[in-house]
Amino acid sequence: MRHRSIPGVKGRVRPITVLGDRVLRTPGAEVTDFGPELARLVEDMFATMYAAQGVGLAAHQIGEALRVFVYDCPDDEEVRHLGHVVNPRLVEADGVVLRGPEGCLSLPGLEAGTERYDRAVVEGFTVDGEPVRVEGTGWFARCLQHECDHLDGGLYVDRLGGRRRRRVMRQAARAPWSR
Repeated sequence: MRHRSIPGVKGRVRPITVLGDRVLRTPGAEVTDFGPELARLVEDMFATMYAAQGVGLAAHQIGEALRVFVYDCPDDEEVRHLGHVVNPRLVEADGVVLRGPEGCLSLPGLEAGTERYDRAVVEGFTVDGEPVRVEGTGWFARCLQHECDHLDGGLYVDRLGGRRRRRVMRQAARAPWSR
């Protein structure tokens, strides 16, 4: 058995930014300093994601326009995937396009059928600057694509069209967290 710390235990829970906050629409800056400040940010992101009962969280969602995300997400076979990626690039998104329920911690309580590929590959770095490649299928592939969208200033509602988009935006306008 490996003895390693549980992500987020040393972190502090930060407020989550919600739809309407400019940072969610800002493309993330590349991380250049792989020091203790980045490690603290990742710990805070895990702590915040767990507190909000999410499966993924981008730095934008805690007010930091940086290219970093964390995840603790199962795939369709209930295999748990746990980790983080710094400066991720979505290098592959292919397979079958599926419409499935998708929500976001920055649009609390809302969800819509969103089309995503059922396979995704992300390449980037760890907090220590080591290269990492993360491959996902099913639900986990959806998570990887969702988090990469955040880092480019996008939200899942941008992938919706017509009635589905209008319905979610109306719900967001009436939500208690709306600005």
